[in-house]
Amino acid sequence: MAAEENMATYKFGQHLIRSSCVFFRTKLSYAFVNLKPVLTGHVLVAPLRYVERFAGLTKDEVADMFQTAQAVSGKIESHYNASSLTISIQDGPDAGQSVDLQNDATDHRRVRSEEEMAQEAAILRTLFERENIDVI
Repeated sequence: MAAEENMATYKFGQHLIRSSCVFFRTKLSYAFVNLKPVLTGHVLVAPLRYVERFAGLTKDEVADMFQTAQAVSGKIESHYNASSLTISIQDGPDAGQSVDLQNDATDHRRVRSEEEMAQEAAILRTLFERENIDVI
């Protein structure tokens, strides 16, 4: 990611994601490490433009987000020696969407420190720097 293109923070629902936690970015989307990962390698891909629901994305944003997910998933699977992975969209509270919900009291996963997240993002960022991938 070029320094001049690096945002200080990204909006993800009610959360602000620091650029230190972002490891991949295109013109329309970005990938970042998870504050409360379910498993090792649990990362998120989101559009740069904030929208509340999937239907609010443009066709270009949808295409870019899925191309980003494809690029990121291959690197994550290889880096963590995984045999498979899950790609999902939680679109609305009845689908399990926790971002934008007021009460997340049933989620007891360990919250990682900013430093832990930045360290993982730095490692993952190198996976994309080794190749000539068209990212910002």
